[in-house]
Amino acid sequence: MALLDPATLGRLERLQLGTRRRLAGSIGGEHRSPNHGSTLDFADFRPYQPGDDFRRIDHLALARLDRLLIRLYEAEDDLTVRLLIDTSASMAGAVLHQAARAASAIGFTALTRRDRVSVHTFPLDVPAPTFRGRGATAAMFRHLESLEATGVGDFVGAARHLLGRPGPAGLTVLLSDLLTPDWEQGITRLPARGADLVVVHVLAAETLHPPLAGDLELVDQETGQTVAVSMSPATRRDYEALAQSWADDVARRCRSVGAAYVRVLDTDDLEALLVSAWRDAGVLR
Repeated sequence: MALLDPATLGRLERLQLGTRRRLAGSIGGEHRSPNHGSTLDFADFRPYQPGDDFRRIDHLALARLDRLLIRLYEAEDDLTVRLLIDTSASMAGAVLHQAARAASAIGFTALTRRDRVSVHTFPLDVPAPTFRGRGATAAMFRHLESLEATGVGDFVGAARHLLGRPGPAGLTVLLSDLLTPDWEQGITRLPARGADLVVVHVLAAETLHPPLAGDLELVDQETGQTVAVSMSPATRRDYEALAQSWADDVARRCRSVGAAYVRVLDTDDLEALLVSAWRDAGVLR
């Protein structure tokens, strides 16, 4: 099954990744930069210095102030986008597929805007390939489709590894169910080095609303540990309240560290979310 259909790709072509900070890149792109460049958007003045391009002298300022001032313009840089995808066992099946679809939407939007995209996973057992330019779209999609969910995720270790890599701060996009005890510590770490952070919280619908009843033995997909439960209607209501409270706590914690947050269930219509909730959250614009 293709990750995204042609109609969705067509809509994504008209969008751009949203960033809340001005993040410098390495080549010309389509995002506002903290550096100054040669676009047509005026930014500021500075005093003329020997060697400056005399064509940038502001003659009106010279006539009015009798000072040689250079006009500075906004620069536009590329954006370094790092996709950090949880491929632990709890993401198996439809959850990982939905995460791969969300990652492909973000990655495709970045590539069409000449941004650089790298794909990182945890557990850390897959090399992190880098893609650049629209021509790399097919290769990125193939890589995302090949991801498999297995093992126990070390979120904090993955965050530490990612932050230790060279390069500009850029934009980090985390795609995970965050069903790990260290989720809060990892989210707190990721915005380090001035990076923008987007958290795509991908959950199985049954995580919030389990279709279970009776006496059961539940098995942890990552550790294999089991727990016996008796799922009465009252117990299920209590569980659903706790699960919703936890998911809301994750959203609040993400926003408290300056991260954009979007929640995606494995049963959601992703295409509809891309043009509504994701734009409202500032992920796309």
